[in-house]
Amino acid sequence: MEKKKPTSSLIISTYNWPEALSLSLKSVLTQKVLPNEVIIADDGSTEETKCIIDSFKSIFPVPLKHVWHEDKGFRLAEIRNKAILAASGDYIIQTDGDIVMHPSFVADHLRFAKRNTLVRASRIYINKGKSNSMLRNGSSAINAFSRGITNFFSAVRIPFLWRLFEYRYKNKGDEIYEIHGCNMAFWKSDALAVNGYNESFCGWGPEDKEFVARLLNRGVRKRFLKLGAVAFHIHHKENSKQFLVANENAFKQTRETKQIWCDTGIFSNRILDLEKSFVFDNA
Repeated sequence: MEKKKPTSSLIISTYNWPEALSLSLKSVLTQKVLPNEVIIADDGSTEETKCIIDSFKSIFPVPLKHVWHEDKGFRLAEIRNKAILAASGDYIIQTDGDIVMHPSFVADHLRFAKRNTLVRASRIYINKGKSNSMLRNGSSAINAFSRGITNFFSAVRIPFLWRLFEYRYKNKGDEIYEIHGCNMAFWKSDALAVNGYNESFCGWGPEDKEFVARLLNRGVRKRFLKLGAVAFHIHHKENSKQFLVANENAFKQTRETKQIWCDTGIFSNRILDLEKSFVFDNA
C-alpha cells in the first residue's frame, strides 16, 4: 500500500530576476505531481517581478502566493521565514527562482518525504551560454542530455538507486551540514520548532547550513536524495561575500554550542509585524 503523501508548499525565493523566475514557474507547470500551493518568497523585487507572477496566476492550477517585503539589502533568511509562516502545507519543498525543475521534481520530494528528517538534493549547473539562450527564448526545456550542463550523473533520475545514497555521507565535520538551499525539503513543524532561519545573517552566507545545524541539534536526521528531484541552476554572477566571515562565525557558534533555537527567527517581532510585509495570493 502506497504511503499517503503530505500536503506540500513549494517555496521559490527570488530577487529582481523576473526572466529567470518565469522559467522556474514554467517548470512548475510541467510537474507530474503538483504541490498544494506555490509561494514566491520575494526579497524586495520591483513591480516587474510582481507583473510576472500575476501573469502566471491566471493559468496556475494551484494557489500562487507572492510574499514580499521591502528591499533593505540581502534578507533571504527573513523572506524565507515569512514564506514558511504563510505556508499551508505540512511539508516544505524549497528552491530558488533561478532553478528549472525536472517534471518529477515535486513528485520525487513527496515520495522521499519521511517524518523527523530533512532532505538534501542536488543541483545541476547550466553554463552561461545555455543559460542565456534559455532566458532569451523563454524556454525551460532542459534535461540530462542537453548541451551546456555540468555533473551529468546528478541530472539522471534513477529512483531505484535512491536508497544507496540516502545516508551516504560523513556524519562528522562539514559534510553533515552540507545543503543546497535551492533544493531541500523539511517539515514545517520542524522549522517552527527551531524558529526557522536565523535573520541575524546579513548578506550572502551559510544561513541554510546554520538552519540545518539547529534542526540536526534537535534530533532531525538528514537524508540525501541523489538521482532524483533534479534541479537545473541558471548561471549568474556570484553574490557579494562582504559578510561571509561574520556569517560563518555565527554558523560555527551554532555548531559548537549545539544551539537549537535562534533569537531572531520566525517568531521575532519583525516577522510578525504585518506592516512590513505583504502576501499577495490569487484569491
